[in-house]
Amino acid sequence: MTVLLATCADLPDGEPGFEALDGALAARDIDFAWVPWDDPDVDWAGASLVVVRATWDYATRAEEFLRWTRSLDQSRLLNGADVFEWNHDKAYLTDLDPLPVVPTRLASTPPEFAAAIAEFGTAVVKPRVSAGGAGLIVVSDPLDSRLGTPIQSHPTYEPVGGPWIAQPLVESVRTRGEVSVFVLAGRVISQVGKLPAGGEVRVHEEFGGASRPVPIDASIASVALTANDWLTQRFGRELDYVRVDLLSYADEWVVSELELIEPGLYLDVLPSNAERFAELVAARLA
Repeated sequence: MTVLLATCADLPDGEPGFEALDGALAARDIDFAWVPWDDPDVDWAGASLVVVRATWDYATRAEEFLRWTRSLDQSRLLNGADVFEWNHDKAYLTDLDPLPVVPTRLASTPPEFAAAIAEFGTAVVKPRVSAGGAGLIVVSDPLDSRLGTPIQSHPTYEPVGGPWIAQPLVESVRTRGEVSVFVLAGRVISQVGKLPAGGEVRVHEEFGGASRPVPIDASIASVALTANDWLTQRFGRELDYVRVDLLSYADEWVVSELELIEPGLYLDVLPSNAERFAELVAARLA
């Protein structure tokens, strides 16, 4: 049985820390290969299991990527194309009632931007389809010239345009950071804390952020499990893997993102995640 780990051309060996996952899969005698999701020569139909892992260019090629996921045998694809379709557009954040979540407004026109800034004071505006913090800006002026225009926020990123969402600036990200909770097959397995650098609000390494493993906090894990239960109801099945990103807002931990497509496992800082993920793969092959 062959497992195909879908990645992108820029990461032919897989995500950072891939060696840990390679070793964990090999230790279980699982035949696997990292392959770019857009390689036309890959025999996806011949795979026993397809695992989307590091397809980090999907946000700039969303329709092509989603067509590819829909073309696969859904019984052999972890999480599933319907989940990817829903999760790739950050508009899903407006659909999470009654989960605790960072307030989110759809915003693509000057009146919508103005309304969000009037409500939040200082707003974080980001493209609905983006990854890695691309295209994110912090604004407090509804006449800010950047609003409604494609933003190139990093030298290696392409400019990213709308439509957009707007959220309040969660100041605690600079002190308490963002927390990622990993849920595999309905069980919390680990937690990572992330802090931005300097005056940034983005915790991504590309913008100077730093990540470290932290002990599982029962109160934060409870929110993640509640989100996992909500997803189970939403899709009529328990998802294989869920990463819940959370921020401290209004004195409670709330969902900032649900990463259901290709969330980094932070294997470079938390290699033990590889063992748990390999166990998940082995269970799906059984």
